[in-house]
Amino acid sequence: MPDDRSNETRPSPDALLDRAEREARGRLRIFLGAAPGVGKTYDMLMSGRARLADGVDVVIGVVETHGRKETQVLVDGYEVISRRRVDYKGRMLEEMDLDAILARRPALVLVDELAHTNAPGSRHPKRYLDVQEILTHGIDVYTTLNIQHVESLNDVVAQITRVRVRETVPDSIIDQADDIEIIDLTPDDLIKRLEEGKVYIPSTARRAIENYFSPGNLTALRELALRRTAQRVDEQLLTHMQAHAIPGPWAAGERVLVCVDARPGGAARVRYARRLADRLRAPWTALHVDTPRSAATSEEDKDRLATLLRLAEQLGAEVTTIPGQNVAQDIVRHATANNFTHI
Repeated sequence: MPDDRSNETRPSPDALLDRAEREARGRLRIFLGAAPGVGKTYDMLMSGRARLADGVDVVIGVVETHGRKETQVLVDGYEVISRRRVDYKGRMLEEMDLDAILARRPALVLVDELAHTNAPGSRHPKRYLDVQEILTHGIDVYTTLNIQHVESLNDVVAQITRVRVRETVPDSIIDQADDIEIIDLTPDDLIKRLEEGKVYIPSTARRAIENYFSPGNLTALRELALRRTAQRVDEQLLTHMQAHAIPGPWAAGERVLVCVDARPGGAARVRYARRLADRLRAPWTALHVDTPRSAATSEEDKDRLATLLRLAEQLGAEVTTIPGQNVAQDIVRHATANNFTHI
């Protein structure tokens, strides 16, 4: 039988395909914040100015200054694509002009408020879909997003803040980002900005501080933003390692692997892995190696194994089954290829 250990030195086909797809489209950078007012738009405009200074063709697709003078000052000097006017029930709404951006074809376009819902009659119902179309034309995009708009965190944010956010962006957009830049302010600094009227008008700011912008809420939202970004960075590291056939593990982020078979005691092992993952705040996987001997397994053992895998899934693990010949070697090979730090 051929020795598949040579696979360890071969780049992953999936990772190579992912890299090829990214090279064929524009690059996406997300300026991610824990809450409104931390300075995402400001930082995006500053980064755009740096690219302008380097001779890059940069335009503004849409930027919302919200009346903040320091933000408006940064807009001056940019080429701004005029917005498209949409008549909706007798009201004139202004939306980003997607077709004008594609016709202008800059190297980089700045698009504020990624989670925005477009006016009825627009080509796409959501702004993030506009951004995806821009990227397919090879145009780079800088955009802004608050952590409460990430779909998978919607329930968590609602539990923390008691406010249900209606405009969300699917996690796949975060996963497509080439760069995520955390725009971070401490709760005290953000509350000070609110009190100084740099985020909302005074009456709105007072209500915001008493409710959504309480120090406890801001601390929890800040942690969510940091953890979601760390998760994306960890995925990027793994893809890089697989695309370049770099052996692991690189302990840039913790990853837990628990090995599951039909022998008694597996449930305790799975629960321990969950506790370890919780302590490390790490993703974890339950792995079963399916060998030729598995065909001779009794029905009782098959049922026990299925129960263990269901338990792992219920506890939040990613469940994976791989074919193999030598269980120990296959476990180590899988752990190395996928950058697990704990087995």
